[in-house]
Amino acid sequence: MPLKRMDNILIVVDDLDAVKSFFTELGLELEGETTVEGPSVAALIGLKDVRATLAMMRTPDGQGVELDKFHTPDAVRFGPADAPANALGLRRIMFAVDDIDGLVAHMQAHGADIIGQMQYGDSYRLAYIRGPEGIVVGLAEQLGQA
Repeated sequence: MPLKRMDNILIVVDDLDAVKSFFTELGLELEGETTVEGPSVAALIGLKDVRATLAMMRTPDGQGVELDKFHTPDAVRFGPADAPANALGLRRIMFAVDDIDGLVAHMQAHGADIIGQMQYGDSYRLAYIRGPEGIVVGLAEQLGQA
């Protein structure tokens, strides 16, 4: 059976409010927030005594970024928050944008750090920014669009 679509990506965070604000400034909307707990949640994710607050953020085209703040058990960090680009695991998420310069400036004004920028041939301009908790977001502006 083929996949229908990607529903969402999960990012476990410590400061849920700061990360929600970061993604809101980036252009995502908060779809909803809830707390989950109990045996069925614990069985699903393979942890005991789970209690977590989830915030679902959506891009303008409906793609989801789920932010989870674990109250129990405590979240565990593996490696540094500002892991290098070649560290194993999920390193970034990327969004298509129309005005990369404007969005980078906006995000910097709201505390994001610029990691780097480049132009990929005549096709794309790219920028990587770092937000709260070391979250890396890639921005891609397609060039030559009509």
